[in-house]
Parts: sequence; C-alpha cells; structure tokens
Amino acid sequence: MIIVDIKKGLKAYNGLQVLQIKKKFIVGSITRITGPSGAGKTTFLKMVAGLITPDTGIIKTNNTAWFDASQQINLSPQQRHIGFVFQDYALFPNMTVKQHLEYATNDTQWINRLLTIGGLSDFTDHKPNHLSGGQQQRLAILRALAIKPKLLLMDEPFSALDLKMKSALIKDLQGLFAELGATTLIVSHNPQELDGISGDELEIGS
Repeated sequence: MIIVDIKKGLKAYNGLQVLQIKKKFIVGSITRITGPSGAGKTTFLKMVAGLITPDTGIIKTNNTAWFDASQQINLSPQQRHIGFVFQDYALFPNMTVKQHLEYATNDTQWINRLLTIGGLSDFTDHKPNHLSGGQQQRLAILRALAIKPKLLLMDEPFSALDLKMKSALIKDLQGLFAELGATTLIVSHNPQELDGISGDELEIGS
C-alpha cells in the first residue's frame, strides 16, 4: 500500500493555489490521473518521486516513510527506486537506445524483451536525435521499466504515439505491470488517451 497525504503551494496565474492529495494506492494497481492543465498533475508525480518536496504531509510505502515533514524524512529519488517516464522524455543525447537500457540494468534478456515490446530492436545503435518522437517516447518508457520498478510514474507517456502503436503497447505494458507487481500512476490531460487501461481514477484540480 502506498499512502499519500500531502500539500504543496503552487504558483498559478490567479495567485497561489494549494495542491492537496490524500489517497491510498493498492500495490500492483494502475491509477489514471487526469485534470486540467496547470492543476499540478506533474508536480504530484515529482513529489512522489522525490524530485519536488511537499510543504507538509507524508508519503509511505509498505510502512516505510519516503517523506514525512514532521519527522524531517525525505528519501532521495534513488532510494525510492522508482521508474519515471518524463513528459519531455529526458533522454541522454550521447547514448544509444541500447545504452539507455544498459545504464539501468545488465540483464541482457530483459533488455532484449523490452526492445521487442517497444518496437526498437532495429534501432539499438541509434541516438535520440535519430529517432522519431514516438520512438523517443517508447524508449523513455522502456528505460523506466528497465530497473523493474515497484512503482512506475508516467507523465503523458502516449502523447506521441499513433492509435495502433498505442493500443499494442498498452496491451503489452499491462502484462508487464502485472508481472512486475508494479503500482503504476499515469498522468494524462486527455482521458480518452488512456482508453484501454483499466484501473482506478484520480482527478486533480476538479
């Protein structure tokens, strides 16, 4: 069980607004996170990951505190061992597709399996600037999965994919999530983009 009960002040065009999230995420579940632009969806993911610090509250997983403002506990992103798919992909420009995955794991069999699922087996020696937007996005997803995370955070992970590729990838990914027992939080500004993904719902800024 992942327990989140946090607050964070956000600067908005109409002044300061408070992002407040209180929710429990069941281990192995998938949660689709939606809400209007600027509501704090990405900020929420980054707080769970340890990239942004909440103002107050707690984040716990399996009774281990990742963040506890009252106890001054704040584990680093590395200590949380989370897979994160960034909205802008955050790929390394000088690394090939294969090197991105090898940076995360030395399990060759797992790397090859991910490359097959992502449709990138023929692009292992390509660097990001020689990949299409959709290929870069798939690489970002595969890199996040390479560490076999128990918690996977995905920020607009399918926005650059056509419908056919997205549908096939989602089907394969849901099988991987179940196999890994990964709790998965997926952000999208477009709820229809997540059609085909069964799971819980969390609307931010409603």
